[in-house]
Amino acid sequence: MPSVAGRVVLLAKAPVVIIGGGIGGLTCALDLASSGVEVILIEKESQVGGKIRQLNCSKDLIKPALIDSGPTVFTMRWVFDALFQKAGTSLESELKLEKLNILARHAWSKDERLDLFSDVEQSAQAIAAFSSPAEAKRFLQFSDQCRRLYKALEKPYMLSAKPNFAGMISDLGMSGSKVLYEIGLFNNLWKSLGNYFHDPRLRQLFGRYATYCGSSPYQAPATLMLIADVEAQGVWALEGGMYSLVKTIHKLAEAKGVQFLTGQACEEILLDHGHISGVRLTDGTVLHTESVVFNGDLAALQTGLLNSEGSKALSAKMIPPSPAKRSLSAITWSMNAKTDGFPLVRHNVFFNQNYHAEFDDIFSKRRLPVKPTVYVCAQDQSDVYQSSSNTQRLLCLVNAPANGDQSEFNAQEIDACEHETFGLLQQCGLNIDLDSAICQRTTPSLFNQLFPATGGALYGQANHGWMETFGRASAQSPIPGLYLAGGSVHPGPGVPMAALSGRMAAATLMDHLGLIKLSGRTLISGGTSTL
Repeated sequence: MPSVAGRVVLLAKAPVVIIGGGIGGLTCALDLASSGVEVILIEKESQVGGKIRQLNCSKDLIKPALIDSGPTVFTMRWVFDALFQKAGTSLESELKLEKLNILARHAWSKDERLDLFSDVEQSAQAIAAFSSPAEAKRFLQFSDQCRRLYKALEKPYMLSAKPNFAGMISDLGMSGSKVLYEIGLFNNLWKSLGNYFHDPRLRQLFGRYATYCGSSPYQAPATLMLIADVEAQGVWALEGGMYSLVKTIHKLAEAKGVQFLTGQACEEILLDHGHISGVRLTDGTVLHTESVVFNGDLAALQTGLLNSEGSKALSAKMIPPSPAKRSLSAITWSMNAKTDGFPLVRHNVFFNQNYHAEFDDIFSKRRLPVKPTVYVCAQDQSDVYQSSSNTQRLLCLVNAPANGDQSEFNAQEIDACEHETFGLLQQCGLNIDLDSAICQRTTPSLFNQLFPATGGALYGQANHGWMETFGRASAQSPIPGLYLAGGSVHPGPGVPMAALSGRMAAATLMDHLGLIKLSGRTLISGGTSTL
């Protein structure tokens, strides 16, 4: 194993080096290894997972309370079905999954609660009781539109190597283009939602899908309404939390020969006459390779890992990430606490009334929202609330601006946000015993330390404006031998999308190695619309 500090280590058969052990890097590693490619994965932290991480909120060393403190929602399982099948196994063989009937429970006050269900008709009935039969009818029209939108865009956008507007329209044909026209392609999400929902609470609820990409519903494209269909296709809970997915992929990749160097940071990606020639670690070790997959935020790649020659090559053909266009960050509270008063399910959202002010605070005023929306993942709950006198594991999250590398919020600002956050929960009926809770808090500045050069942005660049959809970098970088994966590149952020980016990087690389032959714009097989 090449681990001697300061030495230049020649690696047999020129293995692929993957920088970053987030979900994109892990899926890329397993995909490559399943095809017989030798892989070394470098991760600066002591364990892999990237944004999928767990924090221990227990004083008991024997019984830890591990809390998913990053992504908590598992959707688009077909992405992982295909990955595991290629590895010679299946999700069911490796993980215990439970399909959730209740997608999320939403609250605006103690008397205003609405559940969305995996069954669209059941959701419509709930909306009729919550709002009106007319609104339920419009919801069914909305759901049908989202279903057709997802089916239209899966192949020409999500599974395409590098989508552009002209190519996508060509692939869509008349019927697919008609779907885009019907939703109001050039509208923002908020405006298009107004065509379906007259109840402002429902418009607010579905506008939240923009935050799944770290964006504002008032600036994000209307195409993001397709997330409604992604959730309708299924949301699953994993036994052991989302981190069990990380551990399983790590185990499978290791069994296929992937070498993991954890606790090792990449200091520099080396070039020779414009081509990738290796990587240098912080201890001075040089790993020679002709193929590097960078699984990290593009901002980190363009602000230090490459020398001036590489940075110029990237900047000449790629738009450098802009701090002004960063996506959302967050303040999170991972806690083990006693609760009562509100029947929590796995996923819960608590809304304030003035939704626009929240995004104006974050994206325009660059401050913590005065009146935040609060997401609570109750990790000991499922579809049916289980009351208990014991503590339960919670992740509470509010959106925040990604300025963690520019200034740190002071104690007064954070305390005010915390007061509003838990005050809203109490107004909606959820009481959390904060005095006895064991809690770990994460702020944008800490996220910036975990994910350098991001300012704490959790989704790369915000998806604001319909042309931004086509602005993300593809798996193939302008530098020969350098490939890109992760939530800051195509097809976008979120666990399944970042996993897709890893598989796209693997497919592109294997095509260049002559192991497979790609044809057309689509890189890999998809889900519902391509089966």
